[in-house]
Amino acid sequence: QSQLVESGGGLMQPGGSLKLSCATSGFTFDYYVIAWFRQIPGKEREGVSCISASGDSADYADSVKGRFTISRDNAKNTVYLQMNSLKPEDTGAYFCAANWGPYWSICPMVPGRYHYWGQGTQVTVSL
Repeated sequence: QSQLVESGGGLMQPGGSLKLSCATSGFTFDYYVIAWFRQIPGKEREGVSCISASGDSADYADSVKGRFTISRDNAKNTVYLQMNSLKPEDTGAYFCAANWGPYWSICPMVPGRYHYWGQGTQVTVSL
């Protein structure tokens, strides 16, 4: 069955960096668009970043542009989210999600467009 497993979360001081990983299995990774979402209690899940199946295009929420970088390693069936210059408002549970989309020229950051989800990893940015 399809599986996504996030790792790399933790507690970090403001200004620090973390690198999240999303290891996948059970589907043809090369054909899937992957996205990162985050959620804090009481708020809706929001899109952070996404990357096309080919890796040629990516998108970012305005709040993380210039600080976060998404990448994928198709040989390892893994997507990464490098998070630099972390801010307290980056705190939340981070989820990766996947959906079949080899012909999508852009990747959506809308939760309803993704079929497979991981269980999430917690990121806390605090002194």
